[in-house]
Amino acid sequence: MEKPKHEPGKKPGKVFLIFAGLCVMALPFIVFAAITYESPSIVAAQAETALIGSQSLDFDQKGNAIFKNHDQTSKEYLEGISTERTLEAYYLLRQYPGSPPYVPHKVLETDGAEIECLTCHAKGGWSNELKGNTPVTPHPEQLSCRQCHVKMTVDSLFVETDWMSIMPPRLGRSHLPGAPPPIAHDLQARGNCIACHVGPGTVSAIRVDHPSRGNCRQCHVPDIHPGLFQRESAF
Repeated sequence: MEKPKHEPGKKPGKVFLIFAGLCVMALPFIVFAAITYESPSIVAAQAETALIGSQSLDFDQKGNAIFKNHDQTSKEYLEGISTERTLEAYYLLRQYPGSPPYVPHKVLETDGAEIECLTCHAKGGWSNELKGNTPVTPHPEQLSCRQCHVKMTVDSLFVETDWMSIMPPRLGRSHLPGAPPPIAHDLQARGNCIACHVGPGTVSAIRVDHPSRGNCRQCHVPDIHPGLFQRESAF
């Protein structure tokens, strides 16, 4: 029995209808994608804005204080040349590395003397009494200066002890040649890097040669435990 012949153009018409139906179904998705499309540059800018907006102003271990103090420091102070202060003189004012230095000059025993300390130590300057530049405090927000810094009254001990100070941190402990040296001390009360490493009152051995760079801890990280980590055996 002979099969019935399809009329010309009937099959292509069916294919066209199926294609048209698929286009109609996909049209809403195409329109939505066109409306919501954003170029890669816009997406990157939005991501950067969201990242900056989500950051805390107190990020990086009080890192915000570095920027704030750096912006408030004059160009003349940043570019000031160090005096003859040495590390030996620096440590002679301290019982051990990291301890508060004692006050090496006369102290006025008056009300509000703690705040008067910042008259010289907030921004530094030349001291006629000491014949040198006044060091800047790294924590000017701490107003009770005499709570930690005391005046030495005698040169000898009241009672003999076997006290032995710890060794000061060794400088230049870069892990790779030419790498930024790590921070060799704790950051408590010493988070303002430019107070000790920038300016004419700085110890020459630790004065940086790039004071214009504001974010110190972008390159320098704390390394107060330089020893290699060793896991204890369970056996």
